[in-house]
Amino acid sequence: MRKAVSFLLSACLFAGLTACGNQPEAASTGSATPAAGGEQVVKLGLTQFVEHPALDAIRQGIVDGLKEFGYEDGKNVELDYQNAHGDMNNTVSIAQKYAGDGKDLVIAIATPSAQAAAKAITDKPVVFSSVTDPLSAQLVSSLEKPDKNVTGTSDKVSMEQQLKLVKTFLPELKKLGVIYTTSEVNSEVQVKELEEAAKKEGIEVVKAGISQLSEVQLAAQGLAGKTDAMFIPIDNTVVSSFEAVLGAAEQNKIPVFASDTDTVKRGAVATYGIDYYQIGKQTGEMASRILKGQKVADTPVEVSKQADLYINEKAAETFGLTVPEALKSQAKEIVK
Repeated sequence: MRKAVSFLLSACLFAGLTACGNQPEAASTGSATPAAGGEQVVKLGLTQFVEHPALDAIRQGIVDGLKEFGYEDGKNVELDYQNAHGDMNNTVSIAQKYAGDGKDLVIAIATPSAQAAAKAITDKPVVFSSVTDPLSAQLVSSLEKPDKNVTGTSDKVSMEQQLKLVKTFLPELKKLGVIYTTSEVNSEVQVKELEEAAKKEGIEVVKAGISQLSEVQLAAQGLAGKTDAMFIPIDNTVVSSFEAVLGAAEQNKIPVFASDTDTVKRGAVATYGIDYYQIGKQTGEMASRILKGQKVADTPVEVSKQADLYINEKAAETFGLTVPEALKSQAKEIVK
């Protein structure tokens, strides 16, 4: 009897040690569960900081990008979508929930959600989308070879190019107002680059920093009486409340320019922007490659393939501006 018990204890100990030795490495995806037909079901978390057209387009692009590579919600993917509604505390709660649920991979849309996910999840891949400056956000230490479990796509555009576009409409521009969220790293980076570009042109950047959604309208009203034009960077909080900015701008006949294409469609004059649906598809494709076994370290951060010119002709007319013919011929889309 003692020999039998001893043998059983040894066998259990060996099985436990073997199981420990086969634990998945950091940033692997190996805990998918089998579907009814025997196919593995991937548990995927998709977190979005706030709802607005650009980020919504990214989300749809991600879903479509995953599907093109064979990962479809309801078939071999168990997709858990959560929206933080612009609340930083919510981003943390969502990320912690995903970590506790043991998601195989998490996709985070926008910088705040990406930062929360990267902090909470260290043993599974995190793929971010629409992060303007992944280095400043401390998501990666190298764009070419991520050294942790985090990679993704960037929506960064040139502030110098945006400023030149504004000057094309307003050659005598002296003061440019900008509204941004002080707690969003991506916004601070863009404003700094805008200031550097403006200094070379002898233009003063008048800043209005906000901390929450309810402050956007007041900031816009304050800038309207002090500036020749307003500029909205890629800032999730401000963009989600763009109509408040537009109201103040139209009331004071102060033209407003943007960094993303959807904001132009909503009433900004123009931008050199990226296709957010396509950047979402890029993100979905990256996530698919990682799910198929590609290491995060071998998945460089990707940027948008190109920035295209978008013009809202009706908005230009509202602000008393004429769209130069040279710009019309360059535009990918003119909103009428």
